[in-house]
Order: sequence, then structure tokens, then C-alpha cells
Amino acid sequence: MRILIMGGTRFIGVNLTQILVEQGHEVVLFNRGNRPAPVDGIQEIHGDRQDAADLKAKLGNERFDAVFDNNGREQSDTQPLAELFAGQIQHFIYVSSAGVYQKSAQMPHVEGDAVDPQSRHKGKYETETYLAAQGLPWTAVRPVYIYGPQNYNDLEAWFFDRIARDRPVPIPSNGAYLTQLGHVRDLAQAMTAILGNERANGQIYNISGDRSVSFTGLAQACAEAAGRDPSSLPLVYYDPKQFDFGKRKAFPLRVQHFFTDIHKAKTELAWQPQFDLVSGLQDSWQNDYLAAGRDRADIDFSLDDQILAATTS
Repeated sequence: MRILIMGGTRFIGVNLTQILVEQGHEVVLFNRGNRPAPVDGIQEIHGDRQDAADLKAKLGNERFDAVFDNNGREQSDTQPLAELFAGQIQHFIYVSSAGVYQKSAQMPHVEGDAVDPQSRHKGKYETETYLAAQGLPWTAVRPVYIYGPQNYNDLEAWFFDRIARDRPVPIPSNGAYLTQLGHVRDLAQAMTAILGNERANGQIYNISGDRSVSFTGLAQACAEAAGRDPSSLPLVYYDPKQFDFGKRKAFPLRVQHFFTDIHKAKTELAWQPQFDLVSGLQDSWQNDYLAAGRDRADIDFSLDDQILAATTS
């Protein structure tokens, strides 16, 4: 197949590009050209997806069998692509987010659960709804928290920053909230499994790791991945309602139960996550955190210090 990837040089796109090329597909990347391509010699088209006229001018004469839209956040980001390739492509695959789900007392989230109209990811749900109305052969994936090398969101690195420096790890509430992480390579593998799968047309799939984990368990898994004794990891629990952090985040995860059922993806895509949590975190620790020298970087722990001062006084 000749495949267009929107982005392709960061995180999901790097892994997706590598896998598709390994599978023998011809891959073309559309991006601003600010970062090197993940595969030597791959074709890139440089442009601004926020400029619909520029996008259509750059891609108007191109023909593709499939499109992966990794970085569309709003319907206005994706609509020009859908208009351009309507009636031409075999599959349009959109990266949405499990963040669209409405908070619920009944977990895990399954595809079809109510969405939160006030979610900061509501643009992704609006895009899913738009694609469903266009007659395109489309599929959306809803990752939960994505981790792995080149993660540009402070997730596992947030824990590693404290573990590497033997600092206490502040955990909101009592640490029992359950969350879910999925390795970026597993997400990319699931996305490639959609290609040529007619059963996936018009479907939405939760994509993440096999198991949920508590905040405490995640901190301990990060310690184990970093070669530390999880049982000796100093954890400090605090009530986030007792603090005013302004717009700054004192913890990298939403303070609630937040995890999904991935059975549908495993069944219909014949896909299975390959990384368990600790092995995935070891991948991040060795091949990203240490490799980038972040263990020696200057990190702002001022919010930690505020929490620690209040909880130990």
C-alpha cells in the first residue's frame, strides 16, 4: 500500500512509520519538516496542516491507499484530509483518545460509553462523529496513556525524575486509583492491524496495555524498571484538594479511575500487547530517559517541595 502519515517524526509516528516500512509499504510523511524522518530515504512532504489551502495544494495530486491521522485534534484539522481523499482511499485511521469518555462509576470504559461534552478531547470525538458521517472507510483508536521512548509528555519520566534522584514520590489521595498505560509500539502495531481489515470499518477501538495499575503500583513498577527496590521507594500521599497549584500539574495522571477494556481490539484486530508494564518501562528507562541524559538534567521540584512541606510538618 501507499500510505500517508500525518506527522510521522514524533513518538507514535516514528514507531508507526518503522513498522509500516518493515511490512513493505510505501510510506509518505506530511509534516513541517522540523525533525528528521525516522527511516532514511522516506518521502516527506512539508507543509502546514493547519492551513487547509496549503495542505490541499501539497497533497492534491497525490494518491494513497490509506491515511493515518496521528495528530488531528479538532474536526477542522481532519476535515480537509477527508474532503481531499473521499472516494479514493481504502482506509482512514484516526488517533482519538480515551480521554473523550465521561467519568463513570462503572469501569472499565468500553467503546460506546458516554462521552464527556466538556472534555478537553471533545474535538477528537467531534472528529470521530464527522468521519462517521462522510462515508469514508474509517476507524478510530482511543489510547489511554501512551508511554515508551520519545514520549514528549511527562509520564514515566515524571516518576523516573524522582526515583533517579532518591526523592520521595508524591502520590495524590491514597494511591489506589487505577489507571492504564499502553506502550507506543503496541499502539502502532494495533494501528497497522487495521489495514485491510474490513471488520474494522466504522469501528472505534480502545488501545492500551492488558492490565490496569494503581498509582502506587505504577510508582513501584517505575522503580523496578529503574533497578531500584520497589518496597523501599519513599511514597508520600497527599490530598490534592488541600493545595492550589494554579495551572501547574503536580501529578501527571488524572486523579480518578481511568482505564478501558481492550477486548474488542484484541478480538477484531487479532492484536495482542507485547509489552507488560515493567518491560515497557525498562524500555523507556534505558532507551530514552538514560540515553537522553535526563537523569542529570535540572528538574523543577518546587511543587513536590510544597507538598512535602505540608505533609511532613
